[in-house]
Amino acid sequence: MLAVLLVLGLLASTLAVLRKRSMLTWRLPGMATPPSTRRMELLERIALGPNHALHLVRIDEGSVLVATTPGSCQILDAHSREDGRAGS
Repeated sequence: MLAVLLVLGLLASTLAVLRKRSMLTWRLPGMATPPSTRRMELLERIALGPNHALHLVRIDEGSVLVATTPGSCQILDAHSREDGRAGS
């Protein structure tokens, strides 16, 4: 019985840590989803190699394509909803 309680306690603490770090979210059926207060959202990430990746990020009403390497981070393209294109 003590082993079961220990496992349940470890599971609960792991879930609490993951939720606090925003790595885990859950909703009960029928629960209303609160409006998001986040302005930035990672839409997609594509690994180009072990240390290189492309990230598509939504910021407010626009999106930004970012390339990352171990030594740098570059904006490749940016779009906004108002005018269709913010710059490149």
